[in-house]
Amino acid sequence: MGLTYVEVTIANLARPRRAARLKFLVDSGTYYSVVPGAILQRLGIKRGKAKKFMLVDGSEVTRSISQALFRLNGDEAASPVIFGEEGDRILLGSVSLEALGLVLDPSSVNFAQCPCSWPPSDVPCSDQKRLTKPLDLRPLTASPQYFSTEWIS
Repeated sequence: MGLTYVEVTIANLARPRRAARLKFLVDSGTYYSVVPGAILQRLGIKRGKAKKFMLVDGSEVTRSISQALFRLNGDEAASPVIFGEEGDRILLGSVSLEALGLVLDPSSVNFAQCPCSWPPSDVPCSDQKRLTKPLDLRPLTASPQYFSTEWIS
């Protein structure tokens, strides 16, 4: 099993030039992305409503949530972001991935482009293909500091 990391730029929606490039652990099992609250505050992103979240071990934590702009491989999209606290990992969640039009392909531990469309009214959803062609990530994979996989046993 591998852990996949990718460098993503996160920015303030109201002031997109206020941005930071971070190394995220891609976690398709997590809904929302997590970024240290201190970084979000430096970007001028204001804390929103506090919500409870359940962790993998079953415990609950309360964290503030807001919106941020995510940039990856020439694409950008707005997505919810959790204000991480000390000890929280920097995570890229499934909502941010899907907002960017991506899914994690576990067979290749790489990204694939997901279709950003809906089926015509005369075609049942079950007949639609989930994954399309793989996304060209050469600018990211060419340099290990941007995209890497750590293998764990």
